[in-house]
Amino acid sequence: MTDFTARRTMMVDTQVRPSDVTKYPIIDAMLSVPREAFVPDDKRDVAYAGRNVDLGAGRVEMEPRTLAKMLDALDVQNDECVLNVGCGLGYGAAVLARIADFVVAVEEDEAMAGEAEAALSANGFDNVAVMAGPLAEGNAKNGPYDVALLGGAVEHMPEALLDQLKEGGRIAAIFADGMLGTVRIGYKIDGEIAWRFSFNAGAPILPGFEARRAFVL
Repeated sequence: MTDFTARRTMMVDTQVRPSDVTKYPIIDAMLSVPREAFVPDDKRDVAYAGRNVDLGAGRVEMEPRTLAKMLDALDVQNDECVLNVGCGLGYGAAVLARIADFVVAVEEDEAMAGEAEAALSANGFDNVAVMAGPLAEGNAKNGPYDVALLGGAVEHMPEALLDQLKEGGRIAAIFADGMLGTVRIGYKIDGEIAWRFSFNAGAPILPGFEARRAFVL
């Protein structure tokens, strides 16, 4: 029988801590959330590997290092409301739920949304609402949000999504740049987003976040 608790500890000790992630809420969340419960059954044995886990349909669960460093840069507080765009099967939302006050997790793949909701419920995460709908639209109804985290890469960032951030809010996303993506943290200041480079990481582009391409006859 696989000892997932030991694997979870090894993940934190070999992938998270060495990446200069030291905030206790993040370490505690990643030690306690069963990552294997939020990946496809046939991927459970690689749930704690240091790479993105394929969820199917061109989607992934981001590698632990990437998620941890994004959370570290966002500095999520326990009284904040977070928008998780592209939640997949719900792992990122579960980790956020251990750190934040409330999480709104958006997923446009209805099968994934259903599985995420079931996994979150089964593991006692009652401060997450999974909403099925287009990722690029976010979820304005329950906003504005203190923090937004995108569970994949982007080429184009819709203004409608940025509008859902509170003044002083933060957003983290991987910006696709060829084979090498860059994680940037956006800070909403005077109604505008100021982006800052954080670190390099890669993931597939989320549906609805592809670059706008000019139409040529």
